[in-house]
Amino acid sequence: MYIKRPHGPRLVTLADGSTMTRADLPNANTTRWVASRKAAVVKAVDAGLLEKSEACATYGLSEEELDSWRSAVAEFGEGALKTTALQKFRHSDQKLSGQNC
Repeated sequence: MYIKRPHGPRLVTLADGSTMTRADLPNANTTRWVASRKAAVVKAVDAGLLEKSEACATYGLSEEELDSWRSAVAEFGEGALKTTALQKFRHSDQKLSGQNC
């Protein structure tokens, strides 16, 4: 039996000192994206476990969507990935720039 070995590392150490493997990633057939699954993909890409293009192809994401997740985590933390938090963070950005919706 042949087992396909993925390219790249099998284990990475995250910034907080914990480790992450490909087994920690969401299923490739994921359709319901909760904040914890989004955060796992962002951590994997940022740590080098997954290439950006591989993450997009595996999970059916656009580059813009993945980039928006990464920038939300970088700017506001993982809590910004919650769907209910989108309006909160978007609204605070608009107040800072003086725009009204």
